[in-house]
Amino acid sequence: MTTALESSTGVVAAVTTRVCPVAPPGAQQYADQLMGYLLWGVGLLFILGVVVGIAAIVGGRVFAMPHASKAGVVGVVLVFVAIIAYLVLPGIVRAMTGSGCV
Repeated sequence: MTTALESSTGVVAAVTTRVCPVAPPGAQQYADQLMGYLLWGVGLLFILGVVVGIAAIVGGRVFAMPHASKAGVVGVVLVFVAIIAYLVLPGIVRAMTGSGCV
């Protein structure tokens, strides 16, 4: 927030006050628990994506379905790209937003 203050000389000075988001009392425990569940869920989805991709590759080879094998390879590659983005993007966002105070 920026507030304008006028001094006795008539000069207007801008004073910037910082507003930082704070969780309500007692809410941080539940926010941490929810984030923990989400992190585990995302990790399990990554593992499931790799398993399904490998199963598609193997199934495509066994049943002579080249499109299934190609889709499995693409799926595994996309899971690894998503994992890399999952590790890199939070750092980029944190660098752009700073401490979180406005």
